[in-house]
Amino acid sequence: MMLFDTNLMIKQKTMLIGLFALVIISSFFYGLSVGIYKIPPYLLLNNAYDVFDTKNLHNNESLHIDVDVDSLIRINNEDDIKQMRINVIKYIWKQESFPYDKFPSSVQEIDDERYSGMYNLGKIEKITTNMEYGVDSNAYLFLATKNNNKLVIYHQGHDGDFILGKNTIQFFLNNDYSILAFSMPLVGMNSQPIVDLPNMGKLKLTTHDNLKFLESDQFAPIKYFVEPIAYSLNYIDMNYDFDTYYMIGISGGGWTTSFYSSLDPRIEKNYPVAGTSPLYLQFGDPHNMGDYEQTLPHLYNMQNYLDQYIMASYGNGREQLQIFNKNDPCCFSGTGYITYEDEIKERLSKLGSGNFSVFLDENNKYHSISNKSLEVILQNMQN
Repeated sequence: MMLFDTNLMIKQKTMLIGLFALVIISSFFYGLSVGIYKIPPYLLLNNAYDVFDTKNLHNNESLHIDVDVDSLIRINNEDDIKQMRINVIKYIWKQESFPYDKFPSSVQEIDDERYSGMYNLGKIEKITTNMEYGVDSNAYLFLATKNNNKLVIYHQGHDGDFILGKNTIQFFLNNDYSILAFSMPLVGMNSQPIVDLPNMGKLKLTTHDNLKFLESDQFAPIKYFVEPIAYSLNYIDMNYDFDTYYMIGISGGGWTTSFYSSLDPRIEKNYPVAGTSPLYLQFGDPHNMGDYEQTLPHLYNMQNYLDQYIMASYGNGREQLQIFNKNDPCCFSGTGYITYEDEIKERLSKLGSGNFSVFLDENNKYHSISNKSLEVILQNMQN
């Protein structure tokens, strides 16, 4: 009798395990079907995710209701902009004037099979800028065969080489724009040199956070992010006859776009995508904490992000259009920009020149420049 009961218990236990496994497997494949085929309750779950993820995790404006944005802006007139620009330029280059008289180390026409067959591409020039400590920048100038005499500067982010922006490059070639493309320092085709530092020994520069060890009274590593752009535009000014410069960047390239445009008025309109927000938003959201260049105390004591946005927007015909992906899985998602958008617009209105606006891409759930955003940018350029 005991043997019979034991066997029965074993059979029952086996059946329960099998039933449990069947439920788990069925639930997995049903959940997979919900995600792929968007069957119920996909919409309910997706909306719940958007509410939780966007409002509670990313740039939740309710976290910052006590921030007096207007008091953080230190620009009240054109002289304030000029002086702030001089201060930042002096910090970067240890001189008061922008280096309009400096040029890249080399320029050569090249063939790169990664870009072969691109529509309306006449030729590619590789522009190399060699800088201190063996850090370099290798940019490509994509010259359109049929061109509208306008240049788009495209800047890739932390993820890698500007080949990742090939779709964006082709989009503007399709519309007769030439493109000057950059990768961030230490990324893509750019060098990762080994430096020998006093009291520290040899260090290979692989990430932007490594750059802080190069900082001194005589040298500011932040120049790595802007010097190649300045020198390349000086070369282009001398050798070509473009009538307008625009600048676009994604992620860390969006940060570069906003920062560089605040320093060089040659950039008429600029479009940072998923790449910039004031420090009070970055510190309020752990998803947005940036690299060395995005949280550099000395720089942002001279020119905070709000000042930067005004400087990148100010001037006759100049404009900054910031683009955010509402459900960006990386960073700068949500609607934190509403804490400062109106204040920037109002300050520019008082200054009497320049425009600032924001476009929220509600459908792009990737850390990227969507086709919709590209169309918005193109329309803004053509206005």
